[in-house]
Amino acid sequence: MADEFMKGLALFSLGALGWITFGAWYRTPSYYEVVQLVNPAEGVETVYGEIGVLTGDVLYWLMILGPLTFWVLIPISRQLRSNIGGDAAN
Repeated sequence: MADEFMKGLALFSLGALGWITFGAWYRTPSYYEVVQLVNPAEGVETVYGEIGVLTGDVLYWLMILGPLTFWVLIPISRQLRSNIGGDAAN
């Protein structure tokens, strides 16, 4: 169980760090505004800019779905499997 927790924590940390980094580069017009990181991307006219915005979005969803998978979905599937009787060893 600790193995799944660490995998989920690693995906959450990696996704959060990447999302904050790419959000600061592409979604923050000014550091003095209250709303940052969730603004729409402005002034992205290059392919590299589009790749950066897409990477930030992918890392955001990695931050959300990675821990959800390892902390909720995998333990639920193991519990269901053991309740059904298809798995002799946990």
